[in-house]
Formats: sequence, structure tokens, C-alpha cells
Amino acid sequence: MTTTTAAPLRLEGVSKHFGGVTAIQRFDLEVAPGEIVALVGDNGAGKSTLVKIISGLYQPSEGSIEINGEQVTFRDAADARAKGVEVVYQDLALVDLQPVYMNLFLGRELRRGPLRVLDRKEMARQTQQLVDDLDVRIPSARALLGDLSGGQRQGIAIARATHWASGLVLMDEPTAALGVAETAKVEEVILKLKQRGAAVLIVSHNLDQVFRIADRVTVLRRGTQVGTRPTAGTDKNEVIGMITGLSS
Repeated sequence: MTTTTAAPLRLEGVSKHFGGVTAIQRFDLEVAPGEIVALVGDNGAGKSTLVKIISGLYQPSEGSIEINGEQVTFRDAADARAKGVEVVYQDLALVDLQPVYMNLFLGRELRRGPLRVLDRKEMARQTQQLVDDLDVRIPSARALLGDLSGGQRQGIAIARATHWASGLVLMDEPTAALGVAETAKVEEVILKLKQRGAAVLIVSHNLDQVFRIADRVTVLRRGTQVGTRPTAGTDKNEVIGMITGLSS
């Protein structure tokens, strides 16, 4: 007998209207465990709106969202996080003056004993294990976040999402503010997530990056899903044509 694992993310007919404006029109997508899917499109195509729908910041006007095989309705981002949906944003939402381990457990700190004091030792231990597993190269889990480079900080944001996600990590332009070398390091961390079986949906303007790390690419143009292709079965010219509407 064969068993099938439920997809960490399945969207069916998801639409979003703001008054008379349609931001997303009947979007369908499934992301499998251990798969990286890139979401691409021009500015204003609806990419960030879609991420906000999946992460609970917006509610869809129509359609359904399934997380790990369960149909869900998120009232807000806390609902989505409770279902294991984690987001890595370009602006990170990290605290420079706290050590790395406190950032990993920000808002979900571990406590011990009858007085419920912070269990700093255990948080640092789990953080160090995770950054070692993902090969996020930092001096120590106890290092101050503000002392790290942009790439290291982004690696911590991805590690935090990995720690709390139950199979799905959303990334909205995670390397847009980084240089070439730091981007390469962050891409290595993203590929480690794939190896660990996470499903990753990444918004990226960088088509070179898309073809380096994504298994499939799905294109939005003016809120409409133009198509989805395996990256091994397409090329940048076709994807650019889909984005611009100039494909033959």
C-alpha cells in the first residue's frame, strides 16, 4: 500500500478584490514537500498580495487554501503562524540589540521553573543546532544580531522560519538587499530547507536566482496566473515573455 503526503500548500481558485479592483484572479498552485516554487511577475502583478493571503494578512475574496491537506481560513497572521506558515520578508523583522538565539525565539521564548524565567541556555542550544544544520555561518548563537552581516542576518531569519514552520516557508524577495556573495550564501540555506523537506514559495525578481534554486516557476501578470513551468523545461526568454505578455 502506498501513502501520499498532503501538500504543505494548495491554492484553488484564489481571488482577491479590493472594491472594484481585482488584485488576484483565480490562482491555483500546489507546492510539494521538498519543492521550491518561484513566484515571478512585474511590479504590481499581485505577488505580494498573494503572499499576504497565504500568510493571513489578507483574506481571499474567493477560493480555498489548504495547509498540509487541511482547508484553512485565516483571520490574521497569528492564525497562519499557528498552522505552521512562516514568512521571511526582505526587511527581516529582527532585533539588532538581542542575541541571535533571542531573535530565533522572539515572541515564543522558552521558560523554565515555577518562576517562568527565560531558559536562555536551551534557546541558545537549539539555535546553535539549527544554524549548524542549515550551515548558517555565524560566530555563535549568543552573538548580537547587530554585529552580523546582511547575509548572516537573512540566514537567521530563514532559520527562524524553518524552526517554527510545519512544512511551508514563504519568502518575499529575501536577497533583494544583498550583494552577490551574500546572496549565494542565502541561496545555500534555502536549498538546505529543500533537503530537509520543506516546501518553499519564493517571490523573486532575480531570474538567474529562480533558475538556480527553483524547481518550478509560476508567473503572475496583472493579477492573472499566466502559467507554471518546470525550470528545467523552460528558459529565461520564455519566462520574460510570460511576464511582459510578449510571448509568442
